[in-house]
Amino acid sequence: MSNKPLILLGQNIPEGKRTVLDIEVAKLHTRTTVKVPIIIERSKVEGPVILLLAGVHGDEINGVSIIREIINKKLNVPKKGTIICIPVFNIFGYLIQTREFPDGRDLNRMFPGSLNGSLASQFAHQFTKEIAPFVDYVIDYHTGGGERDNIAQIRLDTSEEKTLELANVFNPPFVVHSNYIAKSLRESLKKMGKIALLFEGGKSKNLDPVVIDHGIRGTKNVLTHLGFIDGDISITLKPTFIKKAKWLRSNHSGMFKILVENGTHVKKKDILGVIQDPFGEFKKNIYAPFDCHIFCINKTPIVNKGEALFHVSIDE
Repeated sequence: MSNKPLILLGQNIPEGKRTVLDIEVAKLHTRTTVKVPIIIERSKVEGPVILLLAGVHGDEINGVSIIREIINKKLNVPKKGTIICIPVFNIFGYLIQTREFPDGRDLNRMFPGSLNGSLASQFAHQFTKEIAPFVDYVIDYHTGGGERDNIAQIRLDTSEEKTLELANVFNPPFVVHSNYIAKSLRESLKKMGKIALLFEGGKSKNLDPVVIDHGIRGTKNVLTHLGFIDGDISITLKPTFIKKAKWLRSNHSGMFKILVENGTHVKKKDILGVIQDPFGEFKKNIYAPFDCHIFCINKTPIVNKGEALFHVSIDE
């Protein structure tokens, strides 16, 4: 018995073959068409559909590299079901290494989009109507924005048992509770009944080999657990779970010197960093206000008063 038809972007996806489709994003005034490639591997055996998606923010390239390696290692070729890879979603931002769409919008605040809205909104609408309904699972890869460097982590609503199960299978260093953000891709997928993992690791405009390795291993674990591919699940870590968190902010402006490693546990009154002026007149220590884990550090060298510096856990 053959599988039920899988229709993406108006095209029937054949069984047992690799199919590459293009989402047309826009036509430039130069008559050039801008397209986003979609790589689809469909097994001859009936099964679920998973989407591996990166580059929602164009300057977040760790996820692009993770999916690239997944494809290179042929981990996207399923024994059952269908694996869809979109390595670069925001193709505009990727080409010029910026977070936003050309209309200045954050694509991850435009879902589910609209047919006649801004360019970003129209693209979100196209994805919501023509791709999202046909997937069961999504792994969405991100990094910290700007100079914010995230330790490798999965973000999710920890009250969702099925999502939490997949997070444990992914086995990242950190699992962070994260409420849904209005008009984000994750919220839109939730409303559609899809199971989505949001992977965060590293910072924008930077390829972090450690983060990329975590992403590849975790993705392979999930694909194996869900039966898409054969293999062993690699559980090498005991993830740190963070249910509540806050940002430690700068009380001064100046040059920012970091004295702790990302991902470490620190004690109350430990010195996390130093803010100092360029003239040798003042030096202000940044102390841990309580025992906590650090899972994101702002690595900008110059900070202003009130700027977020360390994202830390709040122990209950």
